[in-house]
Amino acid sequence: MTKGIGSSLSDLASWRYKGWKRRWFVLNDKCLYYFELTPEKEPRGIIPLETIKVRIVEDKSKQHTFELYSSSTDVIKACKTDSDGRLVEGRHAVYRLAASNSDEMHSWINAIQRSINKDPFFDMLQLRRKRMSTAPSDSSSSRG
Repeated sequence: MTKGIGSSLSDLASWRYKGWKRRWFVLNDKCLYYFELTPEKEPRGIIPLETIKVRIVEDKSKQHTFELYSSSTDVIKACKTDSDGRLVEGRHAVYRLAASNSDEMHSWINAIQRSINKDPFFDMLQLRRKRMSTAPSDSSSSRG
């Protein structure tokens, strides 16, 4: 999935106790950033994924729904900007999200799980292997 990863934006609905709100999300560097409007430069909120798990949930009011929940505490560590523009700590037990279709929902879940499970040591080894496989070998050079 390329939408929602890196600098791309993807449209998802997020549920709050007041109802569903449309938000745009970016997944990057083990964080999920969300925006109220697509052209915004600053995110409305940030959800670090270091202690997050993701699961599909059934919701009678919305299809293609999944949740982010904490794997270690009752509250998800997150922050958001309030109506005055001040940064405040989020106090959510779950973040419920809904995609526009099943494929997009599964793409988001897979991308979030990959981000959660990303291991920098593994990435370093993969990069080293790639460099070794593309480097010219010594056996192909002529000896004089």
